Amino acid sequence: MRENRRCVIVGGAGIGDYGSAKGYLKEDDYVIYCDSGLKHLEGLGVVPSLIIGDWDSHEDPHMDVETITLPVAKDDTDTVYAMHVGVSRGFTDFLLLGVIGERLDHTLVNAYILTSLENKGCHGMIADDYSEMELISSWTDEEGVRHPGKAEVEDRYPFFSLVALEGEARGVSIRGAKFCLEEADIGPDYQYATSNEVLPGKTAEITVGDGRLLLIKIK
Repeated sequence: MRENRRCVIVGGAGIGDYGSAKGYLKEDDYVIYCDSGLKHLEGLGVVPSLIIGDWDSHEDPHMDVETITLPVAKDDTDTVYAMHVGVSRGFTDFLLLGVIGERLDHTLVNAYILTSLENKGCHGMIADDYSEMELISSWTDEEGVRHPGKAEVEDRYPFFSLVALEGEARGVSIRGAKFCLEEADIGPDYQYATSNEVLPGKTAEITVGDGRLLLIKIK
């Protein structure tokens, strides 16, 4: 079933370590290449399931693959549009590659794709040469009971950070790390949960009582 497959979106930011990037891919992934993301076609070695672009940064390859050509003047970036297409086609699990790079504006917009996906009931992860990014969010069940968001960071990740993308996250606890927290609050105006360290031989445990934070695990 489609909901059990994953949608992989490949953007045009740099990928220096194709071996690492290929390690995230699965055989049955539905892979969308976005415009200049096509420069990673050979490096990733994965045939597109869909190609999307306005061709302002890469030529239309005219491959025998479904292709959506977008106008240059539009509200969504090619990558954001690809996310909407993936959701509309029934995918609920997303991996984004080649979306963190030198263009800070695109990098920030792409990071917020994770919040857009979560608001649509989907899960997303961003991976680049140096890190993995995903959200830790509290959630409410069908009976209206609030549940904390939880995540773990293994010691194979030497560093990790928590970033408040929107509003204030409350009841944040960190255990098994060099710098621990208990029921703390983290907001966009004071980002103090940066570059924490997992204790050797331990697994850091993170809990967010209310709200959501971006977890960045440094490889």
